[in-house]
Amino acid sequence: MEVRIYYEDTDAAGVVYHANYLKYLERARTEYFRERGLLVAELAAAGHVFPVVRMEVDFIAPARHDDLLSIETRPALSSGSSFSLRQQIFRTCDNRLLVKALVKLACVGPDLKARRIPKEVRQIVKSEVGSGGRMVAAGTVSNAEPVCRAGCKPSSGQGNEA
Repeated sequence: MEVRIYYEDTDAAGVVYHANYLKYLERARTEYFRERGLLVAELAAAGHVFPVVRMEVDFIAPARHDDLLSIETRPALSSGSSFSLRQQIFRTCDNRLLVKALVKLACVGPDLKARRIPKEVRQIVKSEVGSGGRMVAAGTVSNAEPVCRAGCKPSSGQGNEA
């Protein structure tokens, strides 16, 4: 999934405000399931909602106004009533890893009590745990060919600037 950074996404320093990355990750999780034929709203209507119960986020480098970001989502772990997704945010013009996250979601019903993950969700998650993709270690760049827009000025800073 791709996200363009707008002025409203940035803070006083001109970089994306850290909490906005959580919104982008949420959208990417929703799109991950939509691309596989599952709509979050339909799952909720059937009595299955998936709140985030744990999140580990590493902010590696900042995104800035007008950057185009690519967000990748892959299943990491699965159990009876919860599963974890690995997510990474890259700047598309230079394939720089900006943010990585491990997100644990629980399956709960309308009463907010744990429920078994629905079969269709469980099948998707289990079939893709450990599947290929561009997931890379922090601070590295993928081998994919960069898709640069005119005027792309990747940040030269290292470390936690986000």
